[in-house]
Amino acid sequence: MGRGARKDRVGKMKAMKMAPMWAVAILLFGMLASPALAQDAAEVPDQSWVEAYILAGGTIGFVILFMSFISLALIIEHVVNIKRDKIVPPQLIDEIEGMFDNEEYQEALELCEAEPNYLTNILAAGLPRINAGFETMKAAMDEASAEESVKLQQKIGYLSLIGNISPMMGLFGTVSGMIEAFQTIAKMGAAVTPSDLASGISKALVTTFLGLLVAIPTMIAYFIFRNKVIRVSLEISAIADDLVDRFRGK
Repeated sequence: MGRGARKDRVGKMKAMKMAPMWAVAILLFGMLASPALAQDAAEVPDQSWVEAYILAGGTIGFVILFMSFISLALIIEHVVNIKRDKIVPPQLIDEIEGMFDNEEYQEALELCEAEPNYLTNILAAGLPRINAGFETMKAAMDEASAEESVKLQQKIGYLSLIGNISPMMGLFGTVSGMIEAFQTIAKMGAAVTPSDLASGISKALVTTFLGLLVAIPTMIAYFIFRNKVIRVSLEISAIADDLVDRFRGK
């Protein structure tokens, strides 16, 4: 038997002798750690859902929840009001078209000024320029249409603001909670226990959870309403173009 083979055999024998020692050490560690873990578990009181997911977030958590209520209110308002028939009532379109058919352009302008909305603001920008030519009239209407579209985009823009700020507030709470945990470690030193760190770590996790909980549905709603605003804007602009198309060539 070679010298190398003898060394391998000796190494294997040593490893076999040490294996039971490692097993005993792990078993002893488990026996000693179990009472401590059981004691910590026994000391942790049962928490309600409100305590675990709301109160643990502290002041930052309440700010995020307040933002969630604002987001919900905006979503409900947009669902109700961002509709073509709500923005521009069909009966108003019929009334303006009837005035155009009767060549009552001054009366149509007065109606548009008396009932301002997306469509009437566009027409009110173009009707005073009838005698200046169709191109001049159309340019004024296109400018007014762009302004009205921006107004609608700004209206739904608050959802985007909340959707972007919420996770940042959650991150702020995370950093605040971790600072609190490390300050506890620095203050108590070796005497610190997991329960002493639980408050800071819980705050860090809960604020992150709340921030994402608010941001995800808010951003989904924002993109839905953004697409809806684009569609409504195109539809109303097309209606305005159809109403004044009769002036082309004059």
